[in-house]
Amino acid sequence: MLQPRPSPRPGSARLVCSTPHTTTSRFTRRKPRRLSLCDRSAVAVYSNAGNLRKSCCVDPRCSSLHCWILASLPAGGVSGMGLASFLHPRLILQLILVYIFVASGLLINLLQLCTLPIWPISRRLYRVINCRLAYSHWSQLVLLLEWWSGTECTIFANPEDKLRFGHEHAIVVLNHNFEIDFLCGWTLCERFGVLGSSKVVAKRELAFMPLVGWTWCFMEVVFLRRRWAEDFHTVKHSLQRLKDYPENIWLLLHCEGTRFTKEKHAASMAVAASKGLPLLKHHLLPRTRGFCTCLFYLKGTVSAVYDCTLNFRGSERPTLQGLLKGHRYHADMCIRRIPVETIPEDDKECAAWLHRLYQEKDALQDEYERSGLFPGEPSIPPRRMWPVLNWLFWASLLLSPLLHFATSVFSSGSAISIATFLSVMLLVSLGVRQMIGMTEIHKGSTYGQSINKEK
Repeated sequence: MLQPRPSPRPGSARLVCSTPHTTTSRFTRRKPRRLSLCDRSAVAVYSNAGNLRKSCCVDPRCSSLHCWILASLPAGGVSGMGLASFLHPRLILQLILVYIFVASGLLINLLQLCTLPIWPISRRLYRVINCRLAYSHWSQLVLLLEWWSGTECTIFANPEDKLRFGHEHAIVVLNHNFEIDFLCGWTLCERFGVLGSSKVVAKRELAFMPLVGWTWCFMEVVFLRRRWAEDFHTVKHSLQRLKDYPENIWLLLHCEGTRFTKEKHAASMAVAASKGLPLLKHHLLPRTRGFCTCLFYLKGTVSAVYDCTLNFRGSERPTLQGLLKGHRYHADMCIRRIPVETIPEDDKECAAWLHRLYQEKDALQDEYERSGLFPGEPSIPPRRMWPVLNWLFWASLLLSPLLHFATSVFSSGSAISIATFLSVMLLVSLGVRQMIGMTEIHKGSTYGQSINKEK
């Protein structure tokens, strides 16, 4: 029989997590001491911690690093902390994550630039080095999903197929319905050890996006102008170079070409009706030429096509901004392994096969809406510690200079220096916010909204 929970004693805090694991618990805190100026700069995240009582928890079952850190902050805050006392601890922690991501990304891009002379000497060595460098940057985004927000991804797949994941070259076909679907694809790559060598087919505009886009340029990613007459030779040349890649490749494809919206769906279904194709409820009409070309030029290299259908429990609409704020989501992904030998080689037959695949994906989404489950055996691949260790390495390298510089700026008492420092931090935050905005559905491209037939 459940006993009523005693009321909290003075000096203890009762925290309630906003995420689904709403277990209530008590956490007795020490009385905060007054800190020196140097200490205050180093632990500015402790200020105003009392405001977080409804946004984090101390439930030991919670896997969110965000909740674990914020639950350790003193309930009363720290008095006499000057400017830092007006800054929300969550904002400070977010700025630290952003700072490390940006600063390490710029250093990694510089190191990648220095590896270019290796290319004519040894492509293998160049690729191995750049896979490690890319992993060092991309795994920070995976850490944001897995460790910071505590988001978990459950996969539904045949047990025999799971034994092959990460041990072969593959084309991964993903649906494009959510703002963080690319990140779920990356966390899948991370769990099976192929994140650093994963590839994508992306629009050319992303090549100019700082950090991730620049890293892609060194990673032989396929960029498209979305004009097939020009893209065909680019795709052909890029894919042929991947045949001798020294590590297992997962080529992540969004065959719909653009993210799902109601406007794009209406336009896409008008094209489907004009071609006599079955209408899709949850997907756009797949762009068949790109897939068929990838399959043709990687034949003999890739062993299988992985059909991945992603959805989120409880009609969650996850965002990258939400992850940064520590919101926890629950992803489910159905993965079907299809040997390439079973896929037709003829272009028309291959296109028809892809259309049938998307009809099956649509049926899977219908089943998920009815039952909340995908077919197959559910499992959660264990999280690896490498993203955390990688982040701790960059934090130990980059945080000390920042804290030392910030301390010297605020100790100087110069209004100009302080204003300049805060302005730079603000500009960096706005720049990252702009990059995050590129993933938002309502700010997505207009590609696919016009009703044009594929030629």
